[in-house]
Amino acid sequence: MAHNSTSGSPQWKFIVLLGGVSLLADVTYEGARSILGPFFGTLGASATVIGTVSGLGELLGYGARLLSGYISDRTRRYWAVAIAGYSINLLAVPLLALTGHWLEAAGLVLAERLGKAIRTPARDVMLSYAATSVGQGWGFGIHEALDQLGALLGPLLVSLMLMAGGQYRLSFALLLLPALSALALLLRARALYPRPQGLESTTQPASTPRLPTMFWLYLLAAALAAAGTVDFPLFAYHFSRSTGIPDAWIPLLYALAMGADALAALVLGRLFDRLGMKLLPLLVIPAALVAPLVLFGGGPGILAGTLLWGANLGAHESVLRAAVAGIVGQSARGLAYGIFGAGFGLGWFLGSAAMGVLYDVSPSLVAVFSVCAHALSLCLFLAIAIRQ
Repeated sequence: MAHNSTSGSPQWKFIVLLGGVSLLADVTYEGARSILGPFFGTLGASATVIGTVSGLGELLGYGARLLSGYISDRTRRYWAVAIAGYSINLLAVPLLALTGHWLEAAGLVLAERLGKAIRTPARDVMLSYAATSVGQGWGFGIHEALDQLGALLGPLLVSLMLMAGGQYRLSFALLLLPALSALALLLRARALYPRPQGLESTTQPASTPRLPTMFWLYLLAAALAAAGTVDFPLFAYHFSRSTGIPDAWIPLLYALAMGADALAALVLGRLFDRLGMKLLPLLVIPAALVAPLVLFGGGPGILAGTLLWGANLGAHESVLRAAVAGIVGQSARGLAYGIFGAGFGLGWFLGSAAMGVLYDVSPSLVAVFSVCAHALSLCLFLAIAIRQ
């Protein structure tokens, strides 16, 4: 398919504008996420609690997309759904400054993830309309790169605040500024592009809402990959309790991972437009090395594992999202993104909760679990690549 690569086209402008929203949003909640593990520790939470809350947050953050994706498809009110979700997603973060118990903090973490669940399918459908003319992998890759630029800046800002003698609560409170900026830019995007469906330049044949068999196989493979991905709060807890890494340095490691995420999203998004599903098995092998490197590799292993962890997230947010648009037609795309998010989130929750419990027994069990989940995912992605 020929792609319109003109940088001044409405499609490119829309992708970059939504990327700017995501950049500011990620400054907000990824800045907060970089210190959630140690912050929960100060509130008396254990590794099991941190792993369970992180996993439950991802389950909610992905699982509720099933409903929001369905609503998006039925109503076609993509902007209303996205604005409501972003508002909840972003405003929950500065409220963490007011918490005094880990249960209160957990409630806000879940609210933030719920907001993300509400807005993501609608946003991704709108992005898929614009990305059709520039390449799904490249369009989602550009968006993810801007998204992760914010995810890099957020932890850096938080780290600087902590190094300057600030406290966790002050860091959360100051994140209100990028949160409000993101909402203002989102409203501007709504004013400029009230009907994003018109950005899709190709005419597709009529399709039914039924999802193809390939989609369900793809969903299972992605869910297994999610189950094997260790959430960063558990790594942060490990860094704080077992490695001697100063708390102020932990957000820097997270920022480094987000930089790797952004770069990987660009490179892998472009490769996906050329290789298609054949790229997927190649992404699983380095992802399986992350947990062993971070938990047992010492300083060099932590650095290498952190970079691979970030690159793995870049693959999740660019390639895995772009592939859904290639498998499912326009009429069921919102539902497909919702179901994909629910299945991916369920895998993430079960994996995170299990690895939190396993870590309290032995960190080596976390590495074994992660490698096995990725091995199963690899088998399914190979089957998908062969079928293609």
